Amino acid sequence: MAVQRDDPYGPFNFRVTITPGTGAEIKAAFSDVSGMNAEITHADYRVGSDPVNHVRKIPLMNKAGDVTFKRGLVGSLDLFQWLKAAKDGTIAAKASIVIELLSEDRSATVATWQLTNARPQKWTGPTLAAKGATDVAMEELVVVCEDIAYA
Repeated sequence: MAVQRDDPYGPFNFRVTITPGTGAEIKAAFSDVSGMNAEITHADYRVGSDPVNHVRKIPLMNKAGDVTFKRGLVGSLDLFQWLKAAKDGTIAAKASIVIELLSEDRSATVATWQLTNARPQKWTGPTLAAKGATDVAMEELVVVCEDIAYA
């Protein structure tokens, strides 16, 4: 549940939990989550007997945008197993993803987003370069989902 206050929260304390259809929970640490959005398309409609000459906006379809997750490459194979399930076309590839924004002291969840029927769409491996000795090897995962709900 969202917690109201006068100052906005910082985007740096968050937790991501992925629960595929297998039920095995994937707790993943990501450095970035981006692209969360919802869009409602509308159609222009005008009733022929309207006394005013303007269109009405009629809501049509709604859709959720693709969400991108970035993290430093780690030894865990959980995400790769989920990606393989999606490539194999199994029903277990559909997952529930919960993204929780935490307070600065991490004592409370202040906002939660639920991604319904999420599936991996694209995985991008790290850029490997000999000259970047202090850089972190980052991987990127893009997921599609049927709905994004704010709780």
